[in-house]
Formats: sequence, C-alpha cells, structure tokens
Amino acid sequence: MSFEKLYLWCFLLALAMSFGLTPLMRALAMKLGILDHPFSDVKTHKHPTPYLGGVAVAASMALALLFARVTTNFPTGTLRSLRGLVLGGSIVLLLGFIDDAKHKGLGYRFKFLVQLVAALCLLSFDIRIHFIHPAWFADLLTIVWVVGIINAVNIIDIMDGLASGVAVVACLGFFFISLPSEQIYVNFAAAALAGALLGFIPYNLSRPYKIFLGDTGSLFTGFTLAALSLGTSYTHVNNAGVFAPLLILGVPIYDTLLVTALRLQKGMSPFLGSRDHYALRLEKHGLYREEILVLTYAFSLLLTFAAYEVTLVVFEYAMAIYVIVGAVAIGIGTWLARIRIDG
Repeated sequence: MSFEKLYLWCFLLALAMSFGLTPLMRALAMKLGILDHPFSDVKTHKHPTPYLGGVAVAASMALALLFARVTTNFPTGTLRSLRGLVLGGSIVLLLGFIDDAKHKGLGYRFKFLVQLVAALCLLSFDIRIHFIHPAWFADLLTIVWVVGIINAVNIIDIMDGLASGVAVVACLGFFFISLPSEQIYVNFAAAALAGALLGFIPYNLSRPYKIFLGDTGSLFTGFTLAALSLGTSYTHVNNAGVFAPLLILGVPIYDTLLVTALRLQKGMSPFLGSRDHYALRLEKHGLYREEILVLTYAFSLLLTFAAYEVTLVVFEYAMAIYVIVGAVAIGIGTWLARIRIDG
C-alpha cells in the first residue's frame, strides 16, 4: 500500500474510532463522576459536563498509528521519532487525566514541570529546533516552544469546537507542508490526529451528547501539534520558511499573547483564569458562538494558507507576509482590548 493511501486510511480509521469511542467515554465519565463543574465565573457552561473526550481522541489516534505500523514495512529508523511523540504524549495525557479527575485541577507549577519532562522526551528522540545554534540554546527554545504550545491550545479550549477545530486545520497544514519531507511520522500523526478530532467534534457541539476534551485532550493535542511543528524543514526556498509554524498555530499563539497582555495590564497573574479570551470578547460584542467558530476556522485556514505560501516564495515576499499578518494581529488586538467584558 502506498504512503498516500495509508495516510488516508489512518485518517479514516481515527475518525471512525473516535466517533465510536467518544460516546463510550462520555458514559464512563458520567459513571465515574469525571465532570467539569461550572464552579467559577471563568467557566462558560452552565451545567456539569463530562470530560474524557481527550481519551477517545488519543486512543483513536494511537490505534490508527498502530494500524499503519503493522500493515507497512518501514525502513529501519523511519518511525523512530514517533516513539518520542508517543512517550511524551502519554505523559501529557496522564497529566491531563489527573487534572480532569481532581476537583479544581492541579496547580500550574506542577503541570509545567510534567510538561517539561514531556518536552525532554522529544529532545531525546531528536525532535527539536535544528536551525538555531548553539545546540544548547536551540534545545532551550524547543522546551519553551513545546510547553508554550501545549498551554496555548489548552487556553483556547474555552468554547465548544474551538480548540479541536483549530487543531484540525493545523494538522492539515503540517500534513500538506511536510508531504515532501523525509519525516513521514509527521504525515501519519497529523492525519491520525485530524481524524480523531473530527470524530469528536460532533459530540462536543451536540447538546444531548455533549462532552469536553478536558485537559486530557487539550494538553495532548497541544503537545502533538508542537511535536509535529518540529518534524520538517518546511522549505529550501528561503530561510524565513522555518517560522511557518507561527502562522499555522497562529490562533492559539495569538490568544495566549492577548490574554497574557490583558491580564498583566490588570495586574493579574497570567497563570490565573479570566474571561479575556478573544472568543469571549467577540461573544460579548454580540456575535453568536456559531459565528465565532466560523470566523476562527476561516482565520485558521487563511493563516495556514499564508504559512504554505511562505514556504514557496522568496525571502522578501515571505517577510512581507509575516509583517502583514503581524500588523493585522496588532490592529485586531487593539480593537478587542476595547471591548468591555465586565458588567
């Protein structure tokens, strides 16, 4: 079977498994009492909602990758990097599960520490930033990047379909940009995660069968996306192409920076929850949640297309794209900051 067909089978198998497993995880969460209770003003839902959607996503992705492994004879060492992703992902998955199961969750310091360990797993399998020297500095930036993306995806998981939908678009971006790459683990993992998330989203958006990703899912998804972003050279056309992940993951990065800036402006710790997210500000401005999702998906697709273009054009055009995106982001952020979210 060709790799192209195997990618499609990975995607479809993960999609089918997730669609079947998600309601089972919902029933299990209800039985075990693993629910997200709206105990603070930061929560946007009104009734206790089952967690464990992330378990269905991770399990479906793992089964799809296992299928790819046992049905194909890969050259020795081809999927070595995938072991680092699986090992680190398992650590983050367990962290998220404990955080979901524990009342009011774990402290952010402990979560950062465990995320650091997961990032070190990637480094031990040579999943790292390669274009920066010296090596120790590149490794330090790799850890910051991985931990940052983990929490950026977690931060935007404040509205049904938001984090999961953005992650699907990001997976497609990494998949298509990395297709010429020798790091085929990126292609398999991106296809499998995209399928697993798409199988989960209908339940997340449903009223009678609603289930959340929880920290189990959002942390795992963020870790996987961070690992995928480190798995390809992106371009041989210009040196600016290596920054394409900043665009592919632009929405979670943007919301993280916006929330951090607004919280610091108020004298708050950036690690404490608040309603400063762009999505909640848009809702306060009068947009319906469906409209916010459509806008977010559209911007994610636009940024991913911009990232793809960056890998193809000459350096000057690539830098122009970054400048334009940055200017638009600052302008939107300035407007969003004026929207009152209290009162």
